[in-house]
Amino acid sequence: MNRAFNRKKDKSWMHTPEALAKHYIPYNAKFLGNTEVDQPKGTEIVKDAVRKLKFQRHIKKSEGQKTPKVELQISIYGVKILDPKTKDVQYNCQLHRISFCADDKTDKRIFTFICKDSESNKHLCYVFDSEKCAEEITLTIGQAFDLAYKKFLESGGKDVETRKQIGTLQKRIQELETENSELKKQLWDLEEQLMIAPVPPAGSISLKPQTSTDVFDMVPFSAVTPLVPIPASNGTPPPPPTTSPSDMSKDLFGAAPFDPFTCGQADFPPDIQSKLDEIQEGFKMGLTLEGTVFSPDPLDSRC
Repeated sequence: MNRAFNRKKDKSWMHTPEALAKHYIPYNAKFLGNTEVDQPKGTEIVKDAVRKLKFQRHIKKSEGQKTPKVELQISIYGVKILDPKTKDVQYNCQLHRISFCADDKTDKRIFTFICKDSESNKHLCYVFDSEKCAEEITLTIGQAFDLAYKKFLESGGKDVETRKQIGTLQKRIQELETENSELKKQLWDLEEQLMIAPVPPAGSISLKPQTSTDVFDMVPFSAVTPLVPIPASNGTPPPPPTTSPSDMSKDLFGAAPFDPFTCGQADFPPDIQSKLDEIQEGFKMGLTLEGTVFSPDPLDSRC
């Protein structure tokens, strides 16, 4: 995993794994808003986003609008942004979609993270005023990301590529079985046509029979009955072929088609497979934790 914890790598985690895996860590903060950015990571990217959102909030404050308060719930399942009174979820940012998280070294209240939107696939930068605990929230998100990635690996994330290959092979096997059934039907029809072909009268000159070929321009082979019917010695018509429709599950040599993916192994529908691929790609990108200077301009940072 391409993780770059930068200056935070020498710090110990602040919470027990159980607290983030079985519950969540709550924080109260003011939400300055979010804005679209063109990159998933970068100090300059978040600097510009924070400067933009601070300026917008400064204008709204001059108009008498207060900065809304929110509750952050951080766990291995993501970062939820809720209304603190109604507990309605305003945003649900899954951890594998969060690529950058940073706090302001000069202002212990401000922190931000970049998350890829699940619907538009755009990168959005979220900015908060956190009552002087910006660094703690950043570290908590980093710890949750680390635990979530380990849990993903333990639950089978290492086998995503293998599962993808299995799904492709299963689809190919189904296609081949369908094609095989169609070819068997064609061969069966040809054998039926040959069996009802008229028998030349006794004493007529026997010419070399005109053999019929299959779709591959080859003489059809049957292990049970010859291609050209031969009259019985007593003049009675030849017996019908022993092959019956109930044998269609077997190939021309009497063997059942081989399917190595039976025996109870589960299919992987395309929607689930694409979800696994997305989670894997998100964790591969990693989460960068960083402390930087967000507000070099003199704009009022108290929102």
